[in-house]
Amino acid sequence: MTRTRLAEVACSIARATDLFADAWTALIMRDVLVGITRFDDLADDLRISRKVLTLRLTRLVDEGVLARERYQDHPPREHYVATPKGKELFPVLLALMNWGDRWYGQDGPPVRVHHRDCGHDTTAVTTCAHCHQPLTIDNTTQLPGPGGRLGPGTSVIGPLLAARTARP
Repeated sequence: MTRTRLAEVACSIARATDLFADAWTALIMRDVLVGITRFDDLADDLRISRKVLTLRLTRLVDEGVLARERYQDHPPREHYVATPKGKELFPVLLALMNWGDRWYGQDGPPVRVHHRDCGHDTTAVTTCAHCHQPLTIDNTTQLPGPGGRLGPGTSVIGPLLAARTARP
């Protein structure tokens, strides 16, 4: 049986997790988004091998999620900053954090999220862009989209979605 490359599957979740499913990648993005941007600081914080960190950072830069930016000329020093594409991963990290807090946070959440605009601590909630009500598996239906196609990774789910129609 031929192994399917996730980046080639007609599924946004498969394509995203091809890059992001590795736990180190998620933790690197967590750190960069909160302000740990230098290679040595990332290696120290995560206690990750320098080889693995180099591989993950290179991929994130190649994918346009992070950019290397010079912060010192003599000696030359660079750090990593999130691009707009990388900043859009923040809600994904918040969703993972909320889930982890709920199911694995026996001592309470290790981190609080403070919304500077309103001045309150908060949690992320995924809501409908139209009515602003929370989205759950019980009040949504997944329907085929314009980029969907049958193939590896969608041979069962594709026909399932194609048979569905929007319903209240």
